[in-house]
Parts: sequence; structure tokens; C-alpha cells
Amino acid sequence: MSDSMSKEIDTDTIISKEDVLAYLAANPNFLQTTPEAADLLVPSKDKSNGRKVADFQYYLVEKARADKATVEKQTADIIENARSNMHNLTRIHTAVLKLLEAECFQEFIHVITMDLNAILNIDLTCLVVESNGHNMSALNLNGIRIVPEGTINTWMGDKEHILESDIHGIEQIYGGGAGLVRSQAILRIDVSQNTPPAILAFGSRNPETFQQGQGTELISFMTRVIERSMRAWLHLPL
Repeated sequence: MSDSMSKEIDTDTIISKEDVLAYLAANPNFLQTTPEAADLLVPSKDKSNGRKVADFQYYLVEKARADKATVEKQTADIIENARSNMHNLTRIHTAVLKLLEAECFQEFIHVITMDLNAILNIDLTCLVVESNGHNMSALNLNGIRIVPEGTINTWMGDKEHILESDIHGIEQIYGGGAGLVRSQAILRIDVSQNTPPAILAFGSRNPETFQQGQGTELISFMTRVIERSMRAWLHLPL
């Protein structure tokens, strides 16, 4: 009977307990090579038969089932994270190309404050710049929000970026859309030593879109592209 289970079996053939035991004895690694078989087993819970090995086998099978479920869950999580990361990477690539296609500075600002929302699947993108009251004309563009000197350093401290979840948006950053914002990512914009402090803020109505501890490599890369593009448009030194 040792070869019978590896071949097509006649539907009229009755497989006995001895046949199964003989096959397993001849194939001791069966559960290792066919882990899905563990889901079909119902091991004995009878402790009155005096065989301690029965209890050991029961817990062994239960552990195998739990390990299998854990591995399947971890594998599914890894695949889902990989898909999400690839999707986010594609979005950033699309956003950067859109920024580079701008034909004038006003269009460049429009891409930042309007087009990025749809590309990145967020609700608001705001560019906020400090002003001392004398450089207002240079900043008088639709889409750029102005705050007094010192405001950005008060918000950011010594941080280059801030990720926050389950918050309420700040009106100085998001204007009339502040009430919509429940999570945000804020990144410093360092265009030139001749320009005032600035930030790029992404706001989402989903409280968990941005969270502390998330990776910022992709949006930081896009921010660096924005810095260099602004420097080129405004003909500024480093």
C-alpha cells in the first residue's frame, strides 16, 4: 500500500487505518511537505488512554496549525505592504514628473497646491512661507500661504518633518480647509539661504493617513525636488 496513495485510487477501494499508518510510516516528512494536511487532522484529546504521547501529538499538531496560520498572515502582510509601497512609489514618480513639466512658476505652484492632491490621494497640499512684511510682493502668488516671522520654527522646532494622526488642522496652514484635516505630514522647505523659512503641508481627512513612525523617504525626496525646482525658477543660489 506504500505506493497506493501516490497513485490514482479506485473509488471503490477502502483505505484502512493500517493503510494510512503504513503510508505515514513510509513518509515521515509528510506534514512538512504537505502542511495543509494538518488542517484536516483532529488529534485525540483523550487523556485516559495512558499514552502521554497522545497529548504531545495533540499539542504538536495544534502548534503546527498555529505556526502555519502565523506564517500565512505574515506572508499576506508582507505582500500587502509591498504592493502599498510600490503604489506609493508610482504616485511619487507621477508627482515629480508633473512638477518638472510646469512651464512657469505660477503653474509650478499650482501643481503643488492643486494637482498633488489628486496624484497623492490626499485632501490638501499647502505651501506656507514666513514673511517679515517686506517680501510680500515676491510671495504674492495664489496657493502660497503667508505667516509671520518665527511661526514655522515655533511649529517645527529642530525637526525636518512632522507626522501627526487624529488631529485638527491649523487654519494658518490650511485656511478654510482646516476643519477637514484629521492627519498631516509637514516638511521643511529649504530653498536657499536667501529665502525665508517655508513648509510643505499635506492634510488628509483620514485620521490615520499620516502617523508618527511612518517612513518619509518618498515625500522627502519629492520635497527635495520642489526645493531645487523653486531655486531654479527664482534664479537663487544655494
